[in-house]
Amino acid sequence: MKKSKYLSVNIIVGFLLLTACTSLEDFGDTNANPETTTSPITSALLTNAISGLEKYSDSYPDFENWAVLYCQYYSETYITGSSRYGNNDHSPMDFYSEELYDLQNIIINNTDIKTKTIASQYGANENQIAIARILKAYIYWTITDRWGDIPYKDALKPGSEINYDTQEAIYKGLLKELTEAVAQFTTGTPVKGDFVYNGDISKWKKFANSLRMLISLRLSKRYTTPSEYAATQFEAALQDPAGSIESNDDNFQLNFEGGNFKNPYFKMYDGGTYVGESATMTSLLQYLNGDQRQTVFGSAANGEPSTLGVPYGLEDTEIVNWCADNPAFCYVFHPDFREESDPVFILTSSHVLLARSEAADRGWTTETANTTNLYQAGITQSYLQWGLAAPDASYLNSVNVALPAPAGTGANLEQIATQQYISFYPDGVQGWSNWRRTNYPELTPAPAALNFPSVIPRRYMYGTADYALTKSGVEAAVARMPGGDKMDSRVWWDK
Repeated sequence: MKKSKYLSVNIIVGFLLLTACTSLEDFGDTNANPETTTSPITSALLTNAISGLEKYSDSYPDFENWAVLYCQYYSETYITGSSRYGNNDHSPMDFYSEELYDLQNIIINNTDIKTKTIASQYGANENQIAIARILKAYIYWTITDRWGDIPYKDALKPGSEINYDTQEAIYKGLLKELTEAVAQFTTGTPVKGDFVYNGDISKWKKFANSLRMLISLRLSKRYTTPSEYAATQFEAALQDPAGSIESNDDNFQLNFEGGNFKNPYFKMYDGGTYVGESATMTSLLQYLNGDQRQTVFGSAANGEPSTLGVPYGLEDTEIVNWCADNPAFCYVFHPDFREESDPVFILTSSHVLLARSEAADRGWTTETANTTNLYQAGITQSYLQWGLAAPDASYLNSVNVALPAPAGTGANLEQIATQQYISFYPDGVQGWSNWRRTNYPELTPAPAALNFPSVIPRRYMYGTADYALTKSGVEAAVARMPGGDKMDSRVWWDK
């Protein structure tokens, strides 16, 4: 099992001080950097940043990737402490280098009068900046959804005093950034280093608008009515002339080439079997009229079909014995879907169409009459994304799948959220966050839970390094949080 690197805050701050970094009010306000002495190849920075995005989903089994276990996509098969809710104290500052730093450098070098002309050989300056802003927004979204209040405005500034912004401010900042990034795009030389959309600006705009919709919907517990902030932001993104992701041709996905750039799931079972597809997932898919996505999401080790999911949250000895007695249990993904050149999906048409269906059902948008069609289209795109035949009417109209209430009544959340849960698989951050937001599907806490009371965690705790190196900032964040720095405390939007 891989072990993620750990960069403490003082290392990060030192790294930023030794390299070129400017004071920024926000992503878009990039001033000239007098300390810049070299001009990095911004296309290489973009390629590197995009190639690292998969880790922000917490979907690869790791000692510190808990979200995929908390939402019960996977079950541990050997050491079960994480899925039994052992302490998850881990610093968010691990993520404040590499991808974020590369994206920040793209912004700086395309803004600084000393370097912007050189940087323009890799694409129009404004377009490089807009893409970097979009990707930074995505990364910050995944970080704040795990911890709550995190460093945001001051995160990439040099110095030891790191403030933790409120999640409310972060969310509103993210939506502002994405809105401005869409408007910032211009004509000019296509951006190089973009191996997702190959410089297609129209697709980047759709991706940004799609992110705006999903981020807005995440606020549905804070802003519930059609006239409030979340709904108006969702509708604004929906009505943007640039559009959003509606087909799998526009999915934001990482297309791995194999060789030196392998799908991370390719080595999931090298040297050991640490996780399997959970019984929670296999049971749900069987309950939904034998959902065919099970043929993709899991199989026996040899690739033979299996619906035998691994029980969730048992004690170590108990699960080891169960696996020994049930050798045909489901591994995560059929082997054909974890080959070294298989894609990893970040944001898809299924995610967006199902979000639009929910927003319509809540009465947030003008698409109310189209609620069911959007819902069915979202399911269909999920099937097609995995190379399956589109589901037929017998599935879409079955009692456990079809929407039970009239469109626009807000009474179809269970069905829509359940399909969102399936659609997000195996993205643990999105699956766990959407479950916290909707409480669907109904998940039962681990039977051998280590925490008390035995509840599914609602957030990650801050790490020891945070208290040592960003003491005033993290203590202020904890003071704002009802319940304090605990796993069962709720982030701001998880009202």
